[in-house]
Amino acid sequence: MAKHKKHTNLEKRNNDNFAPNEISILGTNCGNISNLVTNISKKLNNYKLAYFDASHAKDVELNQISEYTFHHQGNLQVATSKMVNKFQQRLDFAQYDYVFINGNHYQGAKQILILDEAKEASVLKRLAQLDSIQFVVKLNSETEYFDFLVEKYPNIKNSTCYTIDEVDAIADHINNLIQEKIAPIKGLVLVGGKSTRMGQDKSELNYFGKPQKQVAKELLENNNLKTYYSVRPFDCTQGDNERTNVISSEVEKSQIPDAFYNLGPFGGICSAFQKDPNAAWFVLATDVPFVNDEVIQLLLKHRNPSKAATAIKGKNKDFVEPLITIYEPKAYPILLQYLAQGYSCPRKMLINSDVEIVEIDDDIIRNINTPEEFEDAKKEIKN
Repeated sequence: MAKHKKHTNLEKRNNDNFAPNEISILGTNCGNISNLVTNISKKLNNYKLAYFDASHAKDVELNQISEYTFHHQGNLQVATSKMVNKFQQRLDFAQYDYVFINGNHYQGAKQILILDEAKEASVLKRLAQLDSIQFVVKLNSETEYFDFLVEKYPNIKNSTCYTIDEVDAIADHINNLIQEKIAPIKGLVLVGGKSTRMGQDKSELNYFGKPQKQVAKELLENNNLKTYYSVRPFDCTQGDNERTNVISSEVEKSQIPDAFYNLGPFGGICSAFQKDPNAAWFVLATDVPFVNDEVIQLLLKHRNPSKAATAIKGKNKDFVEPLITIYEPKAYPILLQYLAQGYSCPRKMLINSDVEIVEIDDDIIRNINTPEEFEDAKKEIKN
């Protein structure tokens, strides 16, 4: 008998224990760990980094009110009563490229082991936590590997090893670990719109001898992006055989039906992330026929995975174009937070988030929305 599943089997983000990408540092005192994180962070200031630690203060009274103190430079001090919870921490850390963890207090999915003779007993106590050592750091070059480490991990002496003062080399190693988890990009062509002003489906309009949705898909695929069509929900009233007659299985595989109903492009983007929350999504509308391969490559060239998105903006426009944009995985929880507040405008989310902006001539990204604009655009393209 098949096992009953109580919950929907959703695709999950590839999180570590507390963050999408983390590493704990343990084996020495908290001061050494904190100093190492500070020194590494100075070398990696092009990323968004965080440090997860425990307070050493004693006899702290429970906060009766949560306090948030903002500084105009962006610094934030928080005093709150909430407890550590891996699900909440994953939300809090979702916007960071890498999170360093004080391994003396919390267990990270990956580890940096610092060899400190004064903390041998501490390492032995946490031996079971050392299940994914990325590299070893010695307080001084003469420090020997502890016997119990060699017994449990016979190859540990062959691991990459640095001394604590080799900050550049350690930062380079961390940089490689961050780069390894940068999300691949997939393409999403939006074809589910109602095209009210045009009076016909804009994705089917013919500018180049074929439907524009096909042109847009080929633009993304020609840049090595596995690409899907974002479409309206399949008609669930049809039986399986009827639906098979309506849409072939191969065509269906290239489509992502809206799982967020009646939200327009916003719903299409969220539906793509629901399908694959571990990919970045290059979103492209079908009403921008002057977008060409050069524009696609420009956006890919300037992609900044540390931001929530990389978006095109007309040089004389006030706001970015949300439907010619690469949305990073970290954009998904932000989009859902806006939806929870009753907003379904991707541009609003981009305007109020940390976004990489690529400027371009306005004419190249102009929208074609009416029959008159369509006829003018066809003439311009032909000439």
